[in-house]
Amino acid sequence: MSLFVSERFNLLLANLQQQVCDDRTDAWPSDQLRAMADAGVMSWDLPAEWGGLDLASADYLEGLRLLSSACLVSTFVLTQRSAAVRRIVTTDNTASKQQLLPGLLSGEIFATVGISHLTTSGQHLKTPLVQVAETTDGFVFNGVVPWATGATQADFLITGGTLADGRQLLAAIPTDGAGVSVQSPVELMALNASQTGAVKLNRVVVSQKQLLHGPIEHVMQHGTGGGAGSLGTSALAIGATAGILRHMAEEMQRRSDLREFVAPLQAECDQLTADLRLAATGEHAAGAAAVEQLRRQANSLVLRSAQSWLAATKGAGYVSGHPAERAVRESMFFLVWSCPQPVLVANLRELACSGSIVP
Repeated sequence: MSLFVSERFNLLLANLQQQVCDDRTDAWPSDQLRAMADAGVMSWDLPAEWGGLDLASADYLEGLRLLSSACLVSTFVLTQRSAAVRRIVTTDNTASKQQLLPGLLSGEIFATVGISHLTTSGQHLKTPLVQVAETTDGFVFNGVVPWATGATQADFLITGGTLADGRQLLAAIPTDGAGVSVQSPVELMALNASQTGAVKLNRVVVSQKQLLHGPIEHVMQHGTGGGAGSLGTSALAIGATAGILRHMAEEMQRRSDLREFVAPLQAECDQLTADLRLAATGEHAAGAAAVEQLRRQANSLVLRSAQSWLAATKGAGYVSGHPAERAVRESMFFLVWSCPQPVLVANLRELACSGSIVP
């Protein structure tokens, strides 16, 4: 773990804590992302043959946890770039790798993903949100990608669609290409600087050179590589909690009465941090169930910690723009971001006081 105790990385964390990204749809964490690139963060998820560090899952998750403790919005944006990287790294299309990976490593290229419509969003609809027709030279995409973080800033969008026979494919589509229309970001409860919104595809021609995976059935189950998967969302929730508790600890220096409330939250956060590493290395006692268990517990903890901070700040924290007020809004993000139904049900039961989080 020496990578995360180096002077270089500690300086990055300090800078991220000081340069708080504005929570507006017309903001973008460009300074934070550049600082990450300068500190070598963009090399974490790339293979060694492409100049990367190819960190093990446990180390990568530790990095995400620490970064999100300093700045949640820029770390969330980073996860979307990393999701794009994983799809590119695991393709058999050498041309796409050569075109994209060097720029992704240096930070000169930003790529993001728009893939929720292949996993969750719109899956109940009879007609796929993005339909694909095969041609002699490639494919034609039509439809709407409902959620794409940073699409307004991205050079490439890694997205996919469905053919008439049910097969799916993923491709790297230039955002300035013909027929690609990036919509204005939607105004969210929080993390507005992530500039998340929809992308319309109107007869977008995709060549074989742009194809990453497929056409195959259930394309999202292929080409994910050795990434951290859904543990990454828990890492960000635990990291966000650590950032909240850091602020509460500072307040505790002036108000010793807060120790009674900060101490158990900190102990729980420390335990989840240890559990996260065990789950990443496959050593967690819960086995495969550890991923879902961690997400339930991390969601619960970040929500309770944020509201505890707001309560501790009293009226000042209720004023728009106060860090505690923002933390409460940001904590709600984990109830909707890639939140599996069993996790959501468990969190709803806790919120309704009809059951506690199962250890």
